[in-house]
Amino acid sequence: MRTAYSVETVRNAERELMARLPEGALMQRAAAGLAAACAQVLGRVAGRVYGGRVVLLVGSGDNGGDALYAGARLARRGAGVTAVPLSPDRVHGAGLAALRRAGGRVAGSDGARELIERADLVVDGIVGIGGKGGLREAAVPLAQAAARSRASVVAVDLPSGVDADTGQVHGAAVRADLTVTFGAHKPGLLIDPAREYAGSVRLVDIGLPLPDEAAELEALQHADVARLLPVPGVESDKYRRGVVGIAAGSARYPGAAVLAVAGALRGGAGAVRYVGPAGDAVIARYPETLVSDRGPGRAGRVQAWVVGPGAGDDAGTVAEVLAAEVPVLIDADGLRLADAAAVRARTAPTLMTPHAGEAAALLGVGREEVEGARLASARELAGRYGATVLLKGSTTVVAGAEGGPVRVNSTGTSWLATAGSGDVLSGLAGSLLAAGLSARDAGSAGAYLHGLAGRFAAQGAPVGAHEVAEAVGRAWRDVRAVQRGV
Repeated sequence: MRTAYSVETVRNAERELMARLPEGALMQRAAAGLAAACAQVLGRVAGRVYGGRVVLLVGSGDNGGDALYAGARLARRGAGVTAVPLSPDRVHGAGLAALRRAGGRVAGSDGARELIERADLVVDGIVGIGGKGGLREAAVPLAQAAARSRASVVAVDLPSGVDADTGQVHGAAVRADLTVTFGAHKPGLLIDPAREYAGSVRLVDIGLPLPDEAAELEALQHADVARLLPVPGVESDKYRRGVVGIAAGSARYPGAAVLAVAGALRGGAGAVRYVGPAGDAVIARYPETLVSDRGPGRAGRVQAWVVGPGAGDDAGTVAEVLAAEVPVLIDADGLRLADAAAVRARTAPTLMTPHAGEAAALLGVGREEVEGARLASARELAGRYGATVLLKGSTTVVAGAEGGPVRVNSTGTSWLATAGSGDVLSGLAGSLLAAGLSARDAGSAGAYLHGLAGRFAAQGAPVGAHEVAEAVGRAWRDVRAVQRGV
């Protein structure tokens, strides 16, 4: 599992470690890792380190010092390294001296754009993890020049101009091809829109004492998901494995019911009960489904419900499902129709799965506000409704009703932005709820499998939601193979 920590937590850990190390040792560890990453980039873009042209954009903070010491290491290997201090009177003195001793040069900002145009590599050491509010005016032309150039851009710890704690981007920011971060991931490296600016991320271990319980974010990996997935035992039957109820679809949107059932059938529960007006369409596609036309309360025993996909204006069914004393997943139209007080009053777990537009309507803000502050929006919704919230989008996040680290999904593809994809996810996550997973784990594992299935189904081309559902089995086997050591 990857974890991300707040700036305050990282700073405290740095102070604790520096108190036990010789002065400057921690910066040298960071610089060594940064220089190694930069050397690999130079090997790709210039063929070798020797003779490679490197420009360091150097701010006044510690990451400016990291860049200077890393530049000195590259200069000693024969690279042509030029530092451009943005605040010459506040530059890291010892780092600058090390660069000069190694044969590096220093240039003023006036000629920096020309240097960047000819560079093979630009190192962004402008602003550290404490920066707020986007790039300062003097740095904007340099970031723009780096973006226009053919040079690869490596950010030191975090792309300058993005918010380390929230993933928000207020104003201009550096767009990196690679971000080399030290000690721990920062939330902004895992959350859009900042994640988009980070490029690939490489973590350099510098020995920070960071306890797991202090993490702000968690990103599950194959092994973590494999441990969560239900596996039937020798005594299992379809009822012991769990039964999930799907209350979805309408005369206008029968396909939503079919797709939610498709996801549910592949989600680990032993049986799927469907309630709604699309029974004929569901049975025609999935004859193993248990179909009822008697409403949720008389459909038979279930261990969890999914309500809302394609439901139209059927508020009565939504209210009936919310009154059930089993876990409930609310999606799509169900989010609009659900009574907020009824959701808050539930004692069984509730999982809400809005996209940004639905979350914005629930919060009473603009969609762009949710998309620009995904982490804060998911937490706010979870707090308001007393529910676990899975906020779908370019970065899918899962905020638990009880607080704690927010889960960030690391799988997926932009090809999943297609009609019906969310219906498949709701059925899949609902089935995991019925199989006994907590709302947080069901949402996290469901999003992970769904994203992986999307990659497998798309393979770089447009894909339909039904194809994503069909690929869930492959994703499940791929995850389980790690646990089996295949």
